[in-house]
Order: sequence, then structure tokens, then C-alpha cells
Amino acid sequence: MFKQELLARHCSYQIGGTAHYFSAPPSQDELIAVLQACKSHGQAYTIFGMGSNLLFPDRPREDHVYISLKRLAYWENRAASWFVSAGVPMSMLALVGLHSRIPDFERTYLLPGSLGAGIYMNAKFEQFQISDVIKRVCFLDLDQDQLIPQWIEVCDCQYGYKKSIFQEHNWLILGAELTVTPAGEKEHDLQMALNRWLDLPDSANLKTFYDFFSQEVKGLEDKGTPIPDTLNRIEQYRNGKYHFSYPSCGSVFKNNYDYGTPIGALVEQLNLKGLTHGGAMISPHHGNIIVNSNQASAQDIASLLTVIIDEIHRNFGFVPEPEVVILN
Repeated sequence: MFKQELLARHCSYQIGGTAHYFSAPPSQDELIAVLQACKSHGQAYTIFGMGSNLLFPDRPREDHVYISLKRLAYWENRAASWFVSAGVPMSMLALVGLHSRIPDFERTYLLPGSLGAGIYMNAKFEQFQISDVIKRVCFLDLDQDQLIPQWIEVCDCQYGYKKSIFQEHNWLILGAELTVTPAGEKEHDLQMALNRWLDLPDSANLKTFYDFFSQEVKGLEDKGTPIPDTLNRIEQYRNGKYHFSYPSCGSVFKNNYDYGTPIGALVEQLNLKGLTHGGAMISPHHGNIIVNSNQASAQDIASLLTVIIDEIHRNFGFVPEPEVVILN
């Protein structure tokens, strides 16, 4: 059930030391068994998905359990909806959209995170939010002695800009029902695509992530599936900002809409783009991204985060809220 594992292999930053206890359960039952074992032995644990928004510690505590949901990746065709588990990449929904001609799913393309994390933080791109495409969410209340799956309707999830009810409670998202039911051979093709994803040895690597989904889309195009302009525009935008050139977690701060100017633009005004600390660098292409440019440590990333926070506070009068989750 548990093993030693290098955490750097399980996050897009490619930073993190060896966890003495690591588990990646592939089913709800096995996940619940792992959690109940932690509870019964009084062991602290951290649960994460694809690790696209995390900064792991360089030296994890020896008594801490790290639980990845990246293998909890499956879907079930139900009577009037489709259940998608928390470990399925959000970008996989874009493939669902292509197969099923659902334009609402297009903007999940190249969102580097799992569905569970997207539901937790209401992941967005442009005007799209993940809460736009889900019907209800299945979760565990981790404060209960017995872990039993429960459901909550999307209208009760208190969604806002990168906000949700899940941030206010000790709840673990298991998956969600979507208002789509892929049919026949399309469902088989999607399952095969998901199997190919699960077979990747280094799926947390951003280049691997990009290559996989761009090739899947190209394969559909070669078979005659029309590719919407939205997907091409997203690809051009992310490649133009070099999102997949270096290990990173994407945007490190939430934008302050009360202030009005994006964090990346403020960092650029402060001439901080390209600033380095150890092996970390504020991206010269996007001021709200800190990259692992040369075997950075977690402390290198954290130092640049502090520089940005201090300089924005001193020059613009507010403290930016980190989007990256720093695990100590």
C-alpha cells in the first residue's frame, strides 16, 4: 500500500525530496482503505492530484504520508449523465468535447491539472470555469470517522473566482457528474486515450503533458474530426508564453480583480521578469510564472515568491494571494 517515492516525479515543478510513505490508489475503495489506515495509525497525510499547482518540500517529513490521486482516473456512463473521477486530467475533457461535439469543453484544453483539483479551485481559462460543465460533485468528509461518499449539487458549491465550498471544509473530491453521455465507439476511443495517458511514465512533466494532448488532437484531426479554432488559439497562446518549456506550476498568484491589473503585468512593470535565485527564475515571458530553470530547490522558488509579494506590496499597496500550494 505504501512505498518510498521521489515527489519530484509527481509534480510539474519537478521539485521535491523522497517521501517515506507514498500511495497512488486506483479506486475509491482502495483510496478509502489508505485513508482509514492513516486515521487508525494517527499518521498525517497530504492528498494531491497531478501536482500541477504544488511545491513539494525538499526534505519531506519521515512520518508523513503522500497520497496521489493520479491513478484514480476512470469514467462511468450513467443513465442521464457521465461520472468522471478526480484523477482524470481536465484536458481529457477537451477530447470528450471533440468526440461529442460539445463546445463547452474546448477551453479545458491544455489546462495542466486533474479534474479534482479543478473542481476544488474552480479552474478557469478566459471566461470558462470548470463549474460551468459539472452537475454535482462526489466527495468524502475527512473529518468523519467512517468515510462514505457523499454528493453536493453544483449550485450549492459556492463557486466564485478560484473559490469553492471545498476550500472551506476538510472534504476530498472523488469526482463529478457531467451532463454528457458519450456514445458507442466514441466511448471506447476515449477509454483508449485515457489508458494511453495512464501508461505514461512521466505524466507530471509539462512537455510530456503537452506532447500527449497535442498528439491526441492531431490524431483526431487526421481521422477527419474538425478541430475548433479555440484549441488552436489556446495552443498558440500557451506556447507563446513558453508554458511547457520549463518545469513550473503555471500562474503562482491569483489576479487581484479589485486592483484591475494582472499580476504578470505588475511584475513586468517592476522589471522583475528574468530575475533568478539559485535554480529558479521569474519567467522572462510571463511575469506570473516562476520556473525551475536549473535544478531549483523549493527554497529557490519560495525566495522569488517572497520578492514578488514584497515588491507588489511596496509599490502597489496590496499583498498578492499565492495560487501555488506550498507544502512544508
